[in-house]
Amino acid sequence: MISANELKSAATGHSDSIEQICLATWEPLYRFIYYRVQNREEAEEITQDTYVKTLTYLQKHKYNPESFTGLLKTIALNLVRDRWRQKKRRGVTCSLEEPISIDKEAIDEQKYITERLQIEDALAKLSTEQRTIIDLRIIKGYSVAETAKQVKKTEAAVRTTQYRALQTLKRILYKNDEY
Repeated sequence: MISANELKSAATGHSDSIEQICLATWEPLYRFIYYRVQNREEAEEITQDTYVKTLTYLQKHKYNPESFTGLLKTIALNLVRDRWRQKKRRGVTCSLEEPISIDKEAIDEQKYITERLQIEDALAKLSTEQRTIIDLRIIKGYSVAETAKQVKKTEAAVRTTQYRALQTLKRILYKNDEY
């Protein structure tokens, strides 16, 4: 948990406080962003931009440390949306003079889409509770304690449900696997 003093200190540019905040929040924030953009470099860039915008915001406004993670995710989501809008405006560029060929990226993208569909299908076979816990813990990056509060279960129940859900996913996915 990030303290109000750390936020104030980070807002004034104290590097140790900024580092503590980043260390405490970067992993779930990065996962949150990566889940949306599905590109490592872009996720890293947006994560960095999120911290810059957040620190700028903290210099101008007081903010409650209890909802700091929500602030980070809101700023990150806005940055992701801004990038999508920019890409949509620019469109896709292509050269009419170069011969059209199927490249490795296109094949990799198709493989990625196929794998993603298999994972989504496997997730649909889980119970609602298992899907919720997998979503909160793995996809959104919540801690066990945060997840337990959200689903109104004990931390032990969350860990057990997550373990069983992952085992079920493993059985489903590897049953369909050709290897």
